[in-house]
Parts: sequence; C-alpha cells; structure tokens
Amino acid sequence: MTTVKSPRIPVRLTILPLVLALGACAFAPDRKPPAAPQPAQYGVQTLPAAGATAQGVAQRYEQGAQPVPQWWKRYGSPELDALVEEGLAKNPDLAATGRSLAAAREQLRGQINSSLMPSVDAGGEVSRKRALTMPGLPDPTKLYNIYTGQIQARYEVDIFGAARFANEAESARVEQRAFQLDSARRALAANIVTGAIRSAALAERVALTEKQAVLSRQVARDAQRRYELGSASQSEALDADRDAANLEASLPGLYAEWQSTRHALAVLLGRTPDQAPPDLAFGALTLPAHVPVLVPSDLLASRPDILAAETAVRAAAADVGLATAKLFPRLSLTASMGKGGFNWPGALSSAGSIWGMGASLTQPIFHGGQLLAERRAAKLMYEASIEQYKQAVLSAFQDVADTLARLEAGSQALAAAESSRRSAEQSYRNTASRVRLGALAPYAGRASEQRFISARLAEVQYATQRLTETAALFQAMGSPAQAPAQEPAKEAAAPAAQP
Repeated sequence: MTTVKSPRIPVRLTILPLVLALGACAFAPDRKPPAAPQPAQYGVQTLPAAGATAQGVAQRYEQGAQPVPQWWKRYGSPELDALVEEGLAKNPDLAATGRSLAAAREQLRGQINSSLMPSVDAGGEVSRKRALTMPGLPDPTKLYNIYTGQIQARYEVDIFGAARFANEAESARVEQRAFQLDSARRALAANIVTGAIRSAALAERVALTEKQAVLSRQVARDAQRRYELGSASQSEALDADRDAANLEASLPGLYAEWQSTRHALAVLLGRTPDQAPPDLAFGALTLPAHVPVLVPSDLLASRPDILAAETAVRAAAADVGLATAKLFPRLSLTASMGKGGFNWPGALSSAGSIWGMGASLTQPIFHGGQLLAERRAAKLMYEASIEQYKQAVLSAFQDVADTLARLEAGSQALAAAESSRRSAEQSYRNTASRVRLGALAPYAGRASEQRFISARLAEVQYATQRLTETAALFQAMGSPAQAPAQEPAKEAAAPAAQP
C-alpha cells in the first residue's frame, strides 16, 4: 500500500499572515512631526525690553505673553473696530472658506457613518423572460414573468484598519481646513487694519503734498520775479520751477494710490468700491504701547499655519496606513431578504419568501504593482509633509524676526524723523516771525514752510510704518490655543479596533 504524503508548507509562509497581522499596528508612521528647533531668540539681534521712544511712546515687548484675540482694539479707535467686525462678518472670501469647511465636515461625517454601519438598500425587479424547451415538444418555448423585491445589507469588516485610516486622514484634512480658516480670518483682520491705516496716512500725505505744491509754485513765481528784477539768477528761477513741477507731477499718482487703497479696503469689507468707508483721522489712532512676543516654543501652538502643517503630517501618515491596509485581505458580509415569484400573488405569498447571506474574503494578489506603488507614493508624500512642516516652522520664526526688526528700525527712524520735524517746525516759526517783522522777504517764509512740510511728510511715513508693523507683529503671534474640528476627529477615532 502506497502512502501519499501531504505537501509541506514552509514555516515562513505559515507565520507570514500572523506577522503581517501583528504588524498592522504599525501600518502608519509616527503621526507627530519631528521636534521643532527651539531658538533662544528670534533674530540675530537680542530683542530689547522696549523700542525707541518716538512721538511720546516707547513700545514695550512683553516677552512670554500670550496672543491677543482682538488685538485691533488696542488702537483705541471704535471706527477701526467697526470696520474689522464688518469685514469678518461680510467678506465673501472668508464666508466661502467657512462654507467649504462646513461642507468638508459634512462629507467627513458621512464617510465615518458609512464605515461604522452597514449599507442597506431596497430594490425591486420585474422582468419577462423566454426559455427554450427540448426539441420536438408541442411548446418549443416558454414565456414567463419574474417578480422580486428584497432588502440587501452589506458591511465591510475593517480588519486591518483601512476605513479607520481613511477616516483619520480625512479628519486631519478637515482640521487643516479649520486652521486655514482661522489663518484667513486673522489675515483679513490685519489687512483691514493696515488698509485703514494706510488710507488715513495717504489722505494726510495728499493734503500735505497739495499744500507743499501750492507753496512750491509760489516760491517759483517769487524766484521768477526776483530773476526779472535782477536779484536772482536764471538758474535759481529754473530750479524753483522744476521743483514745483515735480511736486505737481507727484500728486496724481499719490491721489490714485490713495483711492486704490480705499477701494481695496471697501472690497475687504464686502462692499463695492464706490461705497468705501470714510478715512480715519490719522492723528486719532493710538499706537499700542504693549505688544506680545511669544517664546518660540509657544509660537508653534499659536500659529494657524504651523498647526495646519502639523495636521497635514497626520493626514499623510494616515494615508500611508491606508495604502498599507489595502495590501491585506478585505472581508465583506452580505445579507438579503425579500419576496419573489412568477406572478404577483405567488410573490406576495408565504411561498415566495427568499433570503440569503454570505461572506467574501478578498486578498489582492497581482495588480501590476499598483498597490505597492501607491504605498511608496504615500510614504514619499509623508516625508514631503515632514519637510513642509519644518519649513512652516522656520518661516514662522523668520516672519516674527523680520517683523520685530522692521518695527524696531521703524521706531528709530520715526524718532529721528520726529526730531527733524521739530527742528524744521521751530525754524519755520522763527522765519515766519522775522517775515512778519519785515526782517526777511516773504519768499523766505514760504521756503521754510516747505521744509517743514517735507519733514512732516517723512514723519507721517515712518509713523505709518510703525502702526502697520505693529499690526503685522500681532498677526505673526497667531491665535490663542484652540482645537478646531474636534468633533469629526473624535468620531474618526472610533470606527474599528486595529489588530
């Protein structure tokens, strides 16, 4: 008697499924980005406790403070507060971003529910068929009807966490959109503040330049008369006329810049350009005396752009887990129950009851390398998201460092411009007094006033820079710690226990 031996399966093949199943717990890489650098200070220069004193204010840098939610209120202008609130409520781009976030949350909710619960569908069918019979029989064909109606249920058992990884990836992307919305909201507020400040400053500059152009033309006429009388050279008359013409030529461009700034501000508020708000009184704006400067480690938790990059890392890690889970078997359970028959009475009777149930297990074998390529691509995208997170952190540090440097430099420049304006103003007052006493000709007073206005224009320019850079610093500090899109994220964590 011959004994047939059963084939021996290599041990490594028998334990491979077990190893893969245990390895499913490590399908996805680390969801946390690498530790960010912790610089001792933002820029190459040590930040002083306070900036240069200009216009009676030395801004204090509150190191270690927390972000200010409604920082624009520190400018002390109810009109500015109203503009920001209007823009946050009516800006179409911000509203569209909010609607897109709400739509993404609904899609995520639907995706999570579909992965947690079976799908149930009802269907009915009525068909007429023709069947052939045996040759030679009286009726060579048979015609009959089929009536069926049933309810079918299907459920995908998430053995290796494919659905869980898909939910986690989508949840992270929804959270990323929420951080992007917060970033857009803060950017809009900053743009409205800076737009209102620049519009008010341009209105001031237009008024001063118009006055300066009138004085310059009067000086040119004085020089021409003195040239005609022989008390001035032709070169002096021509130079004065040239200076007056240059000032007059600069006015249309300055006026257009002012109007464009007003139009842009109106659009930010959700208005048409012709409905631009009136300019704020430039001199009524109060410079915030205290500005927060977070320590670098706290900045990582307050900047929406960094938090968005962090959630992108989580989404990419979940994508790697999903691509890995697709390499493993998929188990589907199905069940159906209904009625069927060759006529309506038979289909509706107890004899017409039909039902079925089953399970199917699908293991990918060969897909032309598609699944493995998708997994490699997901891993590369994960590595790319890590680098993008690092860049977001470095860019945030640079943003703060550059803003602090510009703010400090602007304060120093404003202090010098203020000193120059005071000297020019005092010189103008002295000259005007001498003109009234007859000690100097009137054209000397007009020339002195021109120099005073030029100094005032420089002071307005640097004061505008300090006001706008302060707004930029408030924005660079980010938002108070918050966690948007938490509800979908919690739901996504529940679908199926991973082996």
